[in-house]
Amino acid sequence: MRAAFSEALVTAAKANPNVLLLTGDHGYALFDAFRKECPEQYVNCGIAEQNMVGVAAGLAKAGFLPIVYGLSAFVPMRVLEQIKIDVCYESLKVIFIGDGAGVVYSHLGSSHQCVEDIAALRAIPNLAIYSPADRHELAYTMQTAMASSQAGYLRMGKADLGDVHSTMPDSDIQAILPILVRDNARTLILATGAMVSSALKLASQRRDVDVYSVPCIKPIAKDHIYELCKDRDNILSFEEHSIYGGLGSCISEIIAGNIICNFKIIGINDKFSKYCGDYHYLMDYHELSHQKLEALLNN
Repeated sequence: MRAAFSEALVTAAKANPNVLLLTGDHGYALFDAFRKECPEQYVNCGIAEQNMVGVAAGLAKAGFLPIVYGLSAFVPMRVLEQIKIDVCYESLKVIFIGDGAGVVYSHLGSSHQCVEDIAALRAIPNLAIYSPADRHELAYTMQTAMASSQAGYLRMGKADLGDVHSTMPDSDIQAILPILVRDNARTLILATGAMVSSALKLASQRRDVDVYSVPCIKPIAKDHIYELCKDRDNILSFEEHSIYGGLGSCISEIIAGNIICNFKIIGINDKFSKYCGDYHYLMDYHELSHQKLEALLNN
C-alpha cells in the first residue's frame, strides 16, 4: 500500500505543478521517489505539525493543492483545531494523510497509536474521510480526493496485509465494494481499512457470510448500506478504530429504528493499549485477532 501511495503522489505532482507535499519530518524513504521526481514540490515543515497545517491553508488560499502527511497520531489528532478552523471553516482544499492508523505503531505505545481519528473528524464539515483496504483502494481514494472540491483525510493502516481486490475498483467511491458475496447469506460484515483482510479471512471459512469493504466513511453510502442490511440475521462492522464514532456508529445511525437483527460493532473497546508488544499481540489484546473474531462470530 505504501508503494502505491508513493506512486500516486508522484503521478499527482507530475500532472499538476500546484500539488505540494508537506511533511512533518517524516517518511524520508517513503518519499525518495517524490523528492527525486518533484524536488521543488516537496516541503519539510519540521516537527511542527500545527504550523504545517497553517502553512497548508495559506498555500491553498494561494492556489496550491497541499498534501499534508504525518503519522495519524499527529495528523489529524495533534492538529484537529487547525484542520477545523484553518482549513475546513475556510472551505479550503487540503488533503491530509494519516499513516499508521490503528495500532500499527504497536511498540511505541498509545502515544503513537491512533484509534480515534475517524470519530474526531466525522463531525467537522467540508471534510471527506477515506479508509482504503489495499493498494487498489488507496489509488482509488487518492484519485477521488484529488478530484474532489473539498478537503479530505485518508487514513492508512497496516500496509502489508495483501490485496483484497484484483484490480482498482471502478464503481462510485461512495459505493460499498463487494469482497466476498454469496447467495442468501444471512450474515453481513461491513469492514474498512486493514480489517477488510481480517473479515475476508474469517468469511472464507464459512458459506453464510458476505463481506463488503467501506473505503469512504464520509460521505457514506447510506442507501446502499440500508439495502445490504435489510433481511439479515446478523450484521457486523469491522474496524481498527474505537467502537465509538467510527464505521460501526455510521452503520448504526443508518439502520437504527428500521432493521431488526443482531448487530455488533467490532473494533477497539474503550481502553488504551496498557502493554507494549508487536502488532499481532495488540490485535489480540484488543480482541481483533482471527481467533477472537471467530469466537465472536460463533456466539
